[in-house]
Amino acid sequence: MSDQRKIAFLFPGQGVQKTGMGKDFYENFETARQVYDQASQWLSIDMRELCFEKNDRLDLTEYTQAALVTTCIAMEKVVEEMGLFPDVTAGLSLGEYCAIEAAGGMSARDAVTITRRRGILMEQAVPAGVGGMAAVLGMETGLVQKIIDSMEGISIANYNCPGQLVVSGKRETISLASERLKAAGAKRVLPLNVSGPFHSFMLADAGKRLGEYLEQTEFSPLRIPYVTNVTAQYIEDIEVTKSLLEKQIFSSVLWQQSMECMIEKGVDTFVEIGPGRTLTGFLRKINRTVKIINIQTIEDLCHVADMARKYGELPG
Repeated sequence: MSDQRKIAFLFPGQGVQKTGMGKDFYENFETARQVYDQASQWLSIDMRELCFEKNDRLDLTEYTQAALVTTCIAMEKVVEEMGLFPDVTAGLSLGEYCAIEAAGGMSARDAVTITRRRGILMEQAVPAGVGGMAAVLGMETGLVQKIIDSMEGISIANYNCPGQLVVSGKRETISLASERLKAAGAKRVLPLNVSGPFHSFMLADAGKRLGEYLEQTEFSPLRIPYVTNVTAQYIEDIEVTKSLLEKQIFSSVLWQQSMECMIEKGVDTFVEIGPGRTLTGFLRKINRTVKIINIQTIEDLCHVADMARKYGELPG
């Protein structure tokens, strides 16, 4: 592989989970199998059943988060076993825990157990039906902000990519804002199938409670930096991570800004690890000149390995 490239590993957030995710990694790699089996022991949850067999729990936040983190870490360890390593990492919301683990800041066990607690806290934070989220497509950020600034109980939760934002807050306010945004020219405003108003002020108490839990967790010095959702900046000092993860639950996810920061610092190859191609899609709208690789199946992994062996270069 070319040592000229500056590589970032990216990890997706809640919403990309699907039945069967990671199953081919589990069946073919001992490294991945160990992650799933250990996660089952840590949480007293059968991760194989949760991730590989059709069930009604995988889409429940309290289960989704630990399941997705387990899957992404299992895949990441196989990718590194293949000989591909990052210079920096980042993850969208929940994915930030995988990014910190891959950067050496926390163990796989802590990433899995903390996100199990995080999922429960977020699920319980707001009574069902009180809050919600919606994706706003095809509208300039400044105009979206101007419209919602005049409304109480709503804020921008995610800056995903040009032309795609997510708003979060009180359900009735989301509904009213949706009508105003469409009237002002938004191409589409789509309600999201989520259990609460994530990344909004309504999750502040959940953040505080998670912070108390994080205080009991032992973090490790980072081997490489990761980029935090909260400020879209490189983090090299693990001491600030606990505070950032507490804030992350109720702060906006600055994903577009995070990618732009990494590109500005010379990252030219992005490897999305985990189910789906959501982050790949965002990146193509943020910057079409960077190399983007998606690894969610063994077929993807083999393609990367074959190209690297054949040409000494990553595919793109």
